[in-house]
Amino acid sequence: MTKNMYYYIGQTWRKIFSDKQGDIKNRMIQWRKNSTIVRLDKPNRLDKARMLGYKDKQGYVVVNIKVGRGGMRKSRPKSGRRQRHMGTTRIKSSMSMNTVSENRVLNKYPNLSLVNSYLLYQDGQHSWYEVILKDTNHSSVN
Repeated sequence: MTKNMYYYIGQTWRKIFSDKQGDIKNRMIQWRKNSTIVRLDKPNRLDKARMLGYKDKQGYVVVNIKVGRGGMRKSRPKSGRRQRHMGTTRIKSSMSMNTVSENRVLNKYPNLSLVNSYLLYQDGQHSWYEVILKDTNHSSVN
């Protein structure tokens, strides 16, 4: 059985994550400094994106999103505050972090529809996801 190029791309990514090489550390430093939602030209993990429905043509958009980890069991403050500023309104243990990231991206880009998303990396504070979106009104997307 012959293996295609995307198999070897995925194998390289798995090696980078397991060895925690300098390349991934430099990327993490850059991702931490970036804003929460960043639109990308190309996906970081091309093999995973292709597996989940990404096509390299106009009308497809890849977005990198940073979601805070933990805090699901945050206690409610005792003193009087406005509900929005208590920090407990966006905490939902029934929703996975993947779903939270998809919802936040869809709020940012309401004219695009969700194709799929995948975990890119996570550390102690944040999880990074890549969300694949498509413009259904674009002529090249059928």
